[in-house]
Amino acid sequence: MGSLLSLRELVIYSNDLRLIPLCLNKLPLLKIDVRDNPLGRPPTPPPLSPTPDEAETKLPELHIGFNQHSFCISSAGCHVFLPGGAELVFPPGCIVTATKLAWAEKRPQRKWVQLEEHEILLSHPLELRPHGVTFLKPVEVCVPYHRTKRKEVVVRTFDGQSWSTLPTELRRGSESHSSRPGGRPARLACCSVNHFSWFMAVSRPVKDSCSVTPAGGLLVSSADPGVKLHFPPDSTVETRTITLQVLQVSMSDVQALCGDPQARVSPLLCLSQTPSMHFLQPIKVQIPLPSGVTGHTVDMSCLHLLHGDPTAQTWTDITAQVSLYVTHLYAIFYITHFSWYWLWYTTQRCVSGAVRKIYQRLKQFKVQFLVLQRKTDPSQVLLQCLPSNKVESRMQSLTEQYDGPQPSDLCDLLEGEQFFAGFERGLEISTDRPDCVGGRLCFEFYSSLKNLKEVYICSAQGQKGPVRGQVSFYRGEIPSNLPEEVARKRKGLDSQWLTTLPLRLPALNSENTFIMEEVEYPPLNLGDPESGYLTEANLLSISLQIAQDWRVIGLNLGLSYQELERIQYKNRDNLGALVLDMLFHWARAQKNEAPGAVSRLVAAMIESGRRDLAEEIEDIVNIGKRKYTESLRRVGLEAESSSLGEKQQ
Repeated sequence: MGSLLSLRELVIYSNDLRLIPLCLNKLPLLKIDVRDNPLGRPPTPPPLSPTPDEAETKLPELHIGFNQHSFCISSAGCHVFLPGGAELVFPPGCIVTATKLAWAEKRPQRKWVQLEEHEILLSHPLELRPHGVTFLKPVEVCVPYHRTKRKEVVVRTFDGQSWSTLPTELRRGSESHSSRPGGRPARLACCSVNHFSWFMAVSRPVKDSCSVTPAGGLLVSSADPGVKLHFPPDSTVETRTITLQVLQVSMSDVQALCGDPQARVSPLLCLSQTPSMHFLQPIKVQIPLPSGVTGHTVDMSCLHLLHGDPTAQTWTDITAQVSLYVTHLYAIFYITHFSWYWLWYTTQRCVSGAVRKIYQRLKQFKVQFLVLQRKTDPSQVLLQCLPSNKVESRMQSLTEQYDGPQPSDLCDLLEGEQFFAGFERGLEISTDRPDCVGGRLCFEFYSSLKNLKEVYICSAQGQKGPVRGQVSFYRGEIPSNLPEEVARKRKGLDSQWLTTLPLRLPALNSENTFIMEEVEYPPLNLGDPESGYLTEANLLSISLQIAQDWRVIGLNLGLSYQELERIQYKNRDNLGALVLDMLFHWARAQKNEAPGAVSRLVAAMIESGRRDLAEEIEDIVNIGKRKYTESLRRVGLEAESSSLGEKQQ
């Protein structure tokens, strides 16, 4: 395997597409088909079949609870399942003696997250400790991530000073570790490491790379095979590492943003190299013509090649400075240094300015802000910022438990941009929070994450009457790589304001509780008569026996930490009401779930160490089944006797 990896790094193509055998003495029988190898690298060899011992050996599983942040691993190895979907695979012999390890998943902050151009954060940073521990064999770290389209997903790790990218494999998680009963396993981005640190999943435009020697070579994009780089012999003296990224751009977005319905663009090429210096010979670049444009119909006066400077965020029309010609499907030009290149077909005269504005807009997300209050407790406020295409489905999922104004108007935010939420006109946050800066809640926007916080508010003056206030959202600190067009709009006192949405707190009565209409729920029965069911009276009887075990039972029922914290705050002075609220909150959510709620309740009681309650629930259910069976038998006998009487008549 080591020989294959070294060959993968050293072998490239020459201009005549013949393979240069640099390591054939190590692999004399290796045969490579040029047609199956567009990147100039040998195909990945198939995995070796496991030995009989490996096939029979299955690692023991260890499932970590939400409130369990440390665990022990022995030299026998283990497959660890963390809450939220992450998995860790410790092979046998990776450590000598039993070692205590820890994990933590934290909110993404700028000091922990550093993204490059067009990258999107797909997971919360996962910290594995201690950072200094070294494993004798590679340990597999699998980070769950949200789905992404037409981009590759990689795992990033932090070494204490900078982030680096690890070789990543994508797969589905274990069936036994699904996020919910009957749900699909999580998507996992997996990597092998020898020590612990911070890890996060990131999506980016597909990145292809190869090493170019003085003999020349060929690099073909795996995202778009029509993009090719030809390196002639003697274009470099020393070996260089070449990196190619292709960013696909929506035609409709470009036409709408630039106001030209006839505008067409090619994929955006992002080229880089190490070391960064001019080539000794011109490099031939082939790129597909914009969609709808062919070599027979192209008007060369409308075809523009744009050169982008990623540092200065500028675009320059270099059509007249390069040798640009077209075939039926492709445009070909020659360059001696690498940067960004974009082919445009438009009738507009000032192309560079339009391209700069379009590129800046492509980096932004159209977002909307949600501000909702809990129907049963208006002091509990949910704040969320989502891309506009996710807002409608999110609102539908919240309507049963929350109420509030419609989502805000559309606003523009960048991936990783900071913004604040401030309560105004007689409202303020009722508790101290570490993420509250100057009375305002601090957020970091990431398009694939929830960007969600729930807080409790109170009247700023403490008056008993109702309060009509509002919450306003403001931009935060300006990112260092903010596009010029966006930064220019932020000058002035009100330039940071994004949107304002109303809030209302009802008046308080003499018992210091809100005067509001009682929420009426339909009768609550779990299960069905045939398989047995629990009535509201049954649930009340069960809740009276739960007492201090309510949090463990709630977690085993599948309630989140946030839901349990909310219930505890709402019933902070009444344990009985707290337990009842927790149990009924879970039960109401079961009406939209698949059958089996009673079985899930029994399993949660057993898992929480309350087998006594599990047996009581089973007895109640069995009584219900027996009554149902007797009623069927009685109805059947009555029907039979009625039929017999009719015959006798």
